[in-house]
Amino acid sequence: MNVTDSQERKRLKSNLSPQTKWIGGVAFTFFIALLGYLLALIPGFNHIGQLACAIIIAVVYRQIFGYPEAIRSGIAFSSKRLLRIAIILYGLKLNIATVLSDGLGLLLRDACVIAFAIFVTIGLAKLFKADKMISLLLGVGTGVCGAAAIAAIAPIVKSKDEDTAIGVGIIALMGTVFAIVYTILRPFLPLDAIQYGTWSGSSLHEIAHVALAAAPAGQHALAIALLAKLGRVFLLVPLCFIFIYFMKRKNKGAEAADTKIEFPWFLVGFIILSVLGSYVLGHAIPVPQSLMNFIPNLTTWFLTAAMVGLGLNVSLKDLRTKALKPLIAMTITSVLLSVISFFTV
Repeated sequence: MNVTDSQERKRLKSNLSPQTKWIGGVAFTFFIALLGYLLALIPGFNHIGQLACAIIIAVVYRQIFGYPEAIRSGIAFSSKRLLRIAIILYGLKLNIATVLSDGLGLLLRDACVIAFAIFVTIGLAKLFKADKMISLLLGVGTGVCGAAAIAAIAPIVKSKDEDTAIGVGIIALMGTVFAIVYTILRPFLPLDAIQYGTWSGSSLHEIAHVALAAAPAGQHALAIALLAKLGRVFLLVPLCFIFIYFMKRKNKGAEAADTKIEFPWFLVGFIILSVLGSYVLGHAIPVPQSLMNFIPNLTTWFLTAAMVGLGLNVSLKDLRTKALKPLIAMTITSVLLSVISFFTV
């Protein structure tokens, strides 16, 4: 009976057209993304967020049912192409004019935060003999802007999909934990609203985490927190080109084709949309507010579908053996970053 079922599955798989496989794979990732969205509405899970919930469901699905090979092409499209589209659209969140006019002082601080997060995480990873790639991704995610930064760096450093998914899952979970801790500690801290906002924006992982922690302190705290965070997002582009430079130096003289570094054209799109969002859309060219509200939601859905594709590559066995030590290194780095940022605001 099992042999018959296996043969039937293979026959159905072979009968599917390439277009059907592609559409089915993309639809499947959006279906899991929808389940992640619904799970994130449940109290408790709402603090974790849609992204992390979708990855959890994808990982669980993989362990129970295996990888859906019949629709691999569509899943691969989501995990690679939709991921890049999401990063391009993410550029609209960055207001370059605001960063340059009001945040130049914060940019230097943000650059120090990024360097600290990456070098300390990598140093601790060497000390703990942790997985180097996952630790690098977590260092970048901690220093810059969480999942978006990991997604941008991953293709440059040639991270495996599984490692990228593990990194995104950890950064989403730990970032949420830190944001909640910040919110709990806020009434007891000797910081005014501006100082608390600066601390949150300089040390928390993702924009959503910054907003979660800073909003209870008022609009002024939230504004300065987002400004500090946007400075770190702004530095994502030069950081990517720094990684490209070092990857090319590392692979210099290598003859293998897989050592070539593909130019990250999606970063060009990120820059173009950042410029359009900062100086053109809503300024020289009127844009309906409904559209401006829709684009961030679309970005989130694309990013979530992409994370589903990555999550389907995760093996729990590898997760246990590869993720624990990088998680410890990243947690220590995040605590140190929070403490140092607190005493320097």
